[in-house]
Amino acid sequence: MRHGRVGLSREVTQHMRIGIVGSGKVGGTLTARFRELGHDVSVANSRGPDSLRPLADQTGARASTVKEAAENSDLVVLAIPTRAIRELPPQPFNGKILVDANNYYEERDGEIEPIVDRAITSSRWVADHFPGARVVKAFNNISAQHLGRYGKPKGDHNRIALPVAGDDADAKQVVEGLVDELGFDPVDAGTLDASWRQQPGTPVHLTDLDATGLRQHLTA
Repeated sequence: MRHGRVGLSREVTQHMRIGIVGSGKVGGTLTARFRELGHDVSVANSRGPDSLRPLADQTGARASTVKEAAENSDLVVLAIPTRAIRELPPQPFNGKILVDANNYYEERDGEIEPIVDRAITSSRWVADHFPGARVVKAFNNISAQHLGRYGKPKGDHNRIALPVAGDDADAKQVVEGLVDELGFDPVDAGTLDASWRQQPGTPVHLTDLDATGLRQHLTA
């Protein structure tokens, strides 16, 4: 599959207020890309708005607290270590589409028993922490570098596909639209309980598959 730096000229179909919680590689990449697409982006992290001034100045995003980013957005992306989920208050996320872009790594996040025991998926665990939010799993199976650089116009035969999992069909549709705007083919990956199929160690994680290959590997 041949790739090149993103150069999309698609018109933004719907202006959205998007909150990004996390300013690392994935959070920073999504902040920049969503701003390029014309969305109103607020970015937050655990260190506070002052630490985000360089990213805000570079991208045109708004440096915010987590509470502000959640309350003032239609959709919020979580791009933080899974262990840090416990530190976030659930209330500001009530009613929001909440995109879980995280991956659970025991060596980094410590033992979270129900995830380690495979009693629930990491995204179900996230959804249990935010019972009032509409949780969707996306953006976790592609590297930040590829997410930022390898988007392609719709119809390009080199377009990478990204899985989108969740229990709320309308919320998934919104996230699928954002995936498409970013230059990737969205593929319905089922419910949150099926989202283990896009977690680390699976055939679709960090493999940059097209839509046909992704569908095949999600059911492998």
